[in-house]
Amino acid sequence: MENAAGKEILASFGWDNATLNTITSGLINHTWKLHTDSGDYILQRINTTVFKRPDLIDENLNRIASWLKVHAPGYLFTAPVKNKEGLSLIQVEGAAYRAFEFQQHTHTIAVVADAKEAFEAAKQFALFTQQLEEFPADQLHITLPDFHNLALRFNQFETALRNNNEERFVNAAATAHTLYQMKAIVSRYNQYIAHPDARKRVMHHDTKISNVLFNDAGRGVCVIDLDTVMPGYLFSDPGDMFRTYLPPVSEEETDLDRIHIRKPVLEAIEAGYLDTLKHQLSSFESANFYLSGEILIYMQALRFLTDYLENDRYYGEKYPDQNLVRAKNQLRLLELYRETIR
Repeated sequence: MENAAGKEILASFGWDNATLNTITSGLINHTWKLHTDSGDYILQRINTTVFKRPDLIDENLNRIASWLKVHAPGYLFTAPVKNKEGLSLIQVEGAAYRAFEFQQHTHTIAVVADAKEAFEAAKQFALFTQQLEEFPADQLHITLPDFHNLALRFNQFETALRNNNEERFVNAAATAHTLYQMKAIVSRYNQYIAHPDARKRVMHHDTKISNVLFNDAGRGVCVIDLDTVMPGYLFSDPGDMFRTYLPPVSEEETDLDRIHIRKPVLEAIEAGYLDTLKHQLSSFESANFYLSGEILIYMQALRFLTDYLENDRYYGEKYPDQNLVRAKNQLRLLELYRETIR
């Protein structure tokens, strides 16, 4: 952190004798752990390239925090702390910062090791939505427009097929053909969001396991990294869990033979999520629970391949054809997932 900016931020909170340690596990925001005379905190500089309106995120978190304080005071919600002026979003030298209380005796997990971890994480994301069942979701800002809009992602894919350079089209032809042949998933997505029993709720939208805090006993404590919290449909959160929890390897795996579906993990997601939310869900939402995985895995495959065809404008690449490899990885996962849930 820049020295002058750091001093200004610390002074605004009245934190004396602070020491900072960089946390490198986050992918989007710059994060530090602070030890001060008044306690330990997490300080973040928000990535405004990704989140162009940090003020909207701040408003969302404070609205939710105020509502939960009245309606669910026992629920642990990691709201940003306010500085001496009562502000929870601090603008310094054109950058946006916020701080959270550090939750003692907790840790995060990078990769799902077993069904128990998957169950605990799924339960925490379900509890988050459950606690906000009566919260007016339409009062929240959309922090990432069209984030899980599969119809838009497919349209972008079609445009990329028409406009890409010839060499990349040749390399991607087989993968593109297979993904195009799966376009019925888009129709099912459109039918889902149009269904009267598919209501909009407060959803997290980024349910990788590193966004859950665990205690020393391995139990889930709460969800974190709340920048993507906004109104959404039920498929978003379990769908992202199916995509990221089920295989023993990540979307970066180049050996497709190493990708497989861990059935106990799939069952744990269902148990942790559905059992927690079952009384709030419509029969339509419950019946289409596994469609969520198809939507999210398919969407990510399309996004990777679209970016490859557009010369890696969004995700970039660390080696040649990385986004094509990622697309093939997600396509293989989708094929195995569909076989498993049939």
